[in-house]
Amino acid sequence: MKTGVVIILFHPDTSHLSRMLETLIDSGYRVVLVDNSPHELKLALPQEVVYLHYPQNIGIAAAQNRGLSHLAGQQFSHAVLFDQDSAVTPALMEGLCAGFVEAQAHFGKVAAVGPQIICEFYNQPVKPKVQQAVDVRDGLASVKQIIASGMMLSLSELETIGHKEESLFIDGVDHEWCWRARDKGFSVVKLTDVTMLHKQGDGRHKVLGITFKRGAPVRLYYQVRNVLILSRRSYVPLYWKLRNIPAIPLRWLINRWVFDNGKQRGRYFAKGLVDGLKGKNGPLE
Repeated sequence: MKTGVVIILFHPDTSHLSRMLETLIDSGYRVVLVDNSPHELKLALPQEVVYLHYPQNIGIAAAQNRGLSHLAGQQFSHAVLFDQDSAVTPALMEGLCAGFVEAQAHFGKVAAVGPQIICEFYNQPVKPKVQQAVDVRDGLASVKQIIASGMMLSLSELETIGHKEESLFIDGVDHEWCWRARDKGFSVVKLTDVTMLHKQGDGRHKVLGITFKRGAPVRLYYQVRNVLILSRRSYVPLYWKLRNIPAIPLRWLINRWVFDNGKQRGRYFAKGLVDGLKGKNGPLE
């Protein structure tokens, strides 16, 4: 198993990135950095690192595809995707590699595996209340989707499953790919004994007993638009549609009237609704 790593960058913390690279290189991994930041990375990079810069910001799906294609062209069999703030350890990498082999032995065709995510805000495992594992055995849970950060995938299976959907640009990219893979007969597996600390969004806010994620205002455009786009597709899980579509009015109220930058959030939200209903995709113009 020849495994490489792809890290997606956008205004990264260079100190944390340096620690990530040191850990990965010391463990013997080749790394591809795909940078969507407007300015070139100001960091001396070792020869084991390939740097691809797209100052126009091609989106996270296209950035992942560029990194994965580079590794495939260098005859790597597998790749691990990370965000720029992921907490990478040698134990995590060892667990992912061993877990992929175990998952194939249990489930047969495996598109990807990922770790049990530990929420950085609460230091607790992320356990979905609605989406439950399909099959759990010996630390392996067959699930409907995993997040991109920490996702280890088989590069050879990309020809069958397809690459990440670039027209989504940012939000929903990892979930859509997992759902598409499952629709084609592959398993997506969470390794319950392999953990990774991860921060999703900029914060958590509880309103009337309900916890809401707070991210950058512009992300609301992609989140709302892509919910409407993906909900039209037959392979997207029904539970996801029933959870996300009815929540749109409440999310608008919270973002417009509770969170900071309410007017800006409201404008992005409204634009996402309009473009989502029209089926318009790609980057926000």
